Amino acid sequence: MSPSFSSSRFFNPLMLWVDVAVKTHEMLLSSGSVIQLRTERMARAGLSPSDDDLAEMQLMSHEKLAAASESGAAIANQMHSTQFGLVNRAVKQWLGGAVALVSLATSTTPAQIATHGKAFVGAATRSAATMSQLSSASARIAQRGLKPIHAKATSNARRLAG
Repeated sequence: MSPSFSSSRFFNPLMLWVDVAVKTHEMLLSSGSVIQLRTERMARAGLSPSDDDLAEMQLMSHEKLAAASESGAAIANQMHSTQFGLVNRAVKQWLGGAVALVSLATSTTPAQIATHGKAFVGAATRSAATMSQLSSASARIAQRGLKPIHAKATSNARRLAG
């Protein structure tokens, strides 16, 4: 059974990318709030910060490093597990589609045109499905990389505002 362009899997990448955009927006708003609250706290502390102020400044550095390393590990893991295989498949299918197109273009009989046309449509459909999967995999990489940074930014915004 060949995939249909109206099937939900072709729209799945869109929803994944919408989720990435929403999470990025939340993270940016939270980060702006955290930066403002921490900057105000540092300005109020001046040259004589309290132990709590110093602990918050130290926490800020540790959290950034932890979130960045967790994000990098998540991206590397997701790329290793899906992205490279899908890119390889996409390139093979693109080359197969090019061969099918050349075969169709050089067809000399109606039977060849029908056979090569069917092969070209099949190659194009498989390529479209793989590109959809590749887009989904890319969105998942972005989601997994954003998750630890989003989590820290939003939890800090709640903690510091509360």
